[in-house]
Amino acid sequence: MKHLDIVISGKVQRVSFRVSTKAVADLLGIKGIIKNMPDGTVYAEAEGSPYAIDSFLDWCKEGPENAVVENVVQSESELKNYRNFEVIKK
Repeated sequence: MKHLDIVISGKVQRVSFRVSTKAVADLLGIKGIIKNMPDGTVYAEAEGSPYAIDSFLDWCKEGPENAVVENVVQSESELKNYRNFEVIKK
């Protein structure tokens, strides 16, 4: 199991980024959180198998149809043992 903190920048808010990312996470068996940040980025924490995490990162680099992802910064950190993947509203 692997834990990543991920910051996605570009046109990533108001394009259904969080909701579609949750659908992808659920499909891949990824657990964690995703939320919009005040600076216009999207922040996610993702936990799963190395293969699932790689696929999830590939998705984050593309995003949903109307998104324009400019940069994805990731860093590995300690497992938090999330139970599901949750969209944080505020």
